[in-house]
Amino acid sequence: MSADGFAFLDGEWRVHNRRLADFLDPESGWKEFAGRTTGRLFWDGRAHVDEIVFPSEGFSGLTLRLYEPETGEWTLNWSNSRTARLDPPVRGRFAADGTGEFHGTDDYAGRPVRVRFRWSGIGPRTARWEQAFAAAGTEAWVTNWVMEFSRA
Repeated sequence: MSADGFAFLDGEWRVHNRRLADFLDPESGWKEFAGRTTGRLFWDGRAHVDEIVFPSEGFSGLTLRLYEPETGEWTLNWSNSRTARLDPPVRGRFAADGTGEFHGTDDYAGRPVRVRFRWSGIGPRTARWEQAFAAAGTEAWVTNWVMEFSRA
């Protein structure tokens, strides 16, 4: 996958979420909740924007995904309605098997972290997204948010 990498995400999806209470503590307990997302392609598939709404959580998010032809990578840029700030992007690409891995850096609870997004199980009616953090200076990745997408 290259510039058409996020074409699968176009349109409307239901999203089942599992999120850790503390993104760096795998023992903090999981919360499950529903979401729904609507996405749209631009620039012949080289840009994708979606809004995800979490009715029970009281917030929503926006993601802007941009394909950079000169690097062959995507940048994924996230903002949510609680902070209204654009988080630092993650960047990466899709492998030949269709899975995508994207990395970046950010802060969580005042601590620097490395961030990993992973897309897998991509098909016409399903997809899976995972977020993981590793505290700076460690190799211990903690998967802290999982979204299971199903076509609406």
